[in-house]
Amino acid sequence: MLPTTILIDQKPRCVVRPTDMKALQRFLRNARAYLQAENPAGAIAHREAEDVEVFKWRDALALHKAGGGSEDDFFGVPL
Repeated sequence: MLPTTILIDQKPRCVVRPTDMKALQRFLRNARAYLQAENPAGAIAHREAEDVEVFKWRDALALHKAGGGSEDDFFGVPL
């Protein structure tokens, strides 16, 4: 899948790149407490990442790789 922006009440919270919709749904379910930390009643949504958000995701991936990580181990970055 393409990098996806996770939104809380229509405000970008993080950018992730799940392998498929099942992985995205699992992330949303398991990360709910983290994602809604500042707004427990906030609505969670997702959309395709915009160019600026993709740039931040790619920059974080490059840093992850520079530290010895692989692309398979990298999921996303908070905004």
